[in-house]
Amino acid sequence: MKNIAVSARQISASIANASILRGIDLDLPAGRWTSVVGPNGAGKSTLLKVLAGLLRHARVQGRVQLLGRALADIPPRERARQLAWLGQNESAAEDLPAYDVAMLGRLPHRAWMAPASDADHAAVQQALHTTQAWDWRDRPLSELSGGERQRVLLARALAVQAPVLLMDEPLANLDPPHQTDWLHTVRDLVGQGGTVVSVLHEVSIALQADDMLIMAAGGVVHHGPCQSTATHAALEQVFERRIQVREIDGLWMALPRMER
Repeated sequence: MKNIAVSARQISASIANASILRGIDLDLPAGRWTSVVGPNGAGKSTLLKVLAGLLRHARVQGRVQLLGRALADIPPRERARQLAWLGQNESAAEDLPAYDVAMLGRLPHRAWMAPASDADHAAVQQALHTTQAWDWRDRPLSELSGGERQRVLLARALAVQAPVLLMDEPLANLDPPHQTDWLHTVRDLVGQGGTVVSVLHEVSIALQADDMLIMAAGGVVHHGPCQSTATHAALEQVFERRIQVREIDGLWMALPRMER
């Protein structure tokens, strides 16, 4: 039986009396990368926030478990060590150097007001090198381009060294080479036993995951291996058959369907 990293039962969420999620059940296996895709307004980001326990100003029903424990029962500091988060349009202190921003990922591991340990510095250095952000470690976030900033924020999430990493649109502002670097980073994390869940608009990159969760209208319409023909069929269907999934040089890709 598979080990489950994150599970949800009967998850519903409403914001300002508008229903966003409707009765979602899912099990996300440990040690695998699950990509979450679907059309705009499907509820992808909302679901990820519910799984992370970060959805505020909303009415949420249902149960979420993280690594076999009820998420609501895990103290915030412990939860922050077990689950790392990278969200869309993340805010950060603009005057902080990139190194200090990445060091924020180590706060759950440190006592209140305690200085950073050698292990903290080692984790931050590794994360900044992994995201190729080391060269501007002394520059404030406000001086960085959108892509550079995104790589620093990814380094902050990696520095946590959590067994579960949730990312909402992590490829925003990244050019194709750095998108490829991100993919290799995720593969390395999973190869080391980590669990990654990522909401992606880049469907071809999402197809490189182990599993795909396909959403529409606040619900899950399919959850299965990325290599499965059933997953490909569901993916084409949810995007109104405007895309077609094809294998190119051994990789599954989502291509625009040109015929009307």
